[in-house]
Amino acid sequence: MAKPMGEFVSRAPHPRLSPFIDKYTGYRIAGVPAGVHAGLPSRSLTLIIAFDDPIDVELAHGSERVRNEHWAMLGGLHAHPALIRHPGHQHGVQVSISPDGALALFGVPAAALAHEVVPLEALIPGVAEQLVDRLSEASTWDLRWAVLDDVLLRLMTDQSDPYPEVAAAWALLAETHGTIDVGTLATSVGWHRRTLSGRFKDAFGLSPKLVARVMRFERAQRLLRLPTAPSLATIAHLCGYSDQAHMTREWVEFAGSAPTTWRSDETIPFVQDDGDGPLSM
Repeated sequence: MAKPMGEFVSRAPHPRLSPFIDKYTGYRIAGVPAGVHAGLPSRSLTLIIAFDDPIDVELAHGSERVRNEHWAMLGGLHAHPALIRHPGHQHGVQVSISPDGALALFGVPAAALAHEVVPLEALIPGVAEQLVDRLSEASTWDLRWAVLDDVLLRLMTDQSDPYPEVAAAWALLAETHGTIDVGTLATSVGWHRRTLSGRFKDAFGLSPKLVARVMRFERAQRLLRLPTAPSLATIAHLCGYSDQAHMTREWVEFAGSAPTTWRSDETIPFVQDDGDGPLSM
């Protein structure tokens, strides 16, 4: 087997796209054993466009798991690991899309995509095939970033959720890393808890309590990936878990394994130095 190789290149999108996109990430991985990578739940939707081989992804759908292959796909918010099978190499681009970006860029609310992996062609017919072709033909990452800027800027609209309270609740959850309780969250935006929970789920497809859990898990994951990571008990305390056992139960649900097992299995090249690996979903 060839020596393992991992290339990761990132760039911020055009400033007009920054409310909806954190960054573009290009990846090229080769020479690793074929296997299964766990795409972890996060606060973002994940756009992936593959170059050499389609993405083989399996995601929980109710009580079943659905597996498909896609050259270009958008994964919605979800609360269980996506299983991404690979033959030992991967090549493509990943774009993290904010929940508001689903509506502004693709014309569908984040709730319509929750717990789903949707082929991009179903969302932007015609444009998706053009995007895949242009990205595949581009000879440098800089040219690919220019293609993404061009296509996504042309797709962008001014659509937004009709309730600013929903956006304010999401922002508070993010600001507190998911440690604010739902009752306090509702009071902060001036709504009753039941009203907030209903409208929040209508917008995002996940309840505020579940999103809070995902955000706590994200923070724990970032801390665990540090070269000098704190102890598991310290991470659990910092992230608002009642104890280490509570964090482990959450980790098994969201990552498919306990934190120590995940850390030993999740190695370069699937994780970048900054802690944001490709194919995160």
